[in-house]
Amino acid sequence: MTRMVHCVRLKKEAEGLMVPPLPGPKGQWVFENVSQEAWTEWQVHQTRLINEKHLNLMQPEARQYLTEQMDKYFKGEAVDAADGYVPETK
Repeated sequence: MTRMVHCVRLKKEAEGLMVPPLPGPKGQWVFENVSQEAWTEWQVHQTRLINEKHLNLMQPEARQYLTEQMDKYFKGEAVDAADGYVPETK
């Protein structure tokens, strides 16, 4: 059976994640409040940030930056865009 959550990003009931995507309280919060769809969208944005900003995830500063961006993303606040990224037009 599909687990449903009220997604803070999408502002609607949607299919939830199967397991917490991160360890600790942050992962539990995401598990309880973020849908699979919103998490997938965040992963795409996160990957874009990592690639375009040449982040080294071995550096604590890079991981902290991504955590801050993730918090803003799910709160609906403005997040950094990848330099030079132009969204696809459909």
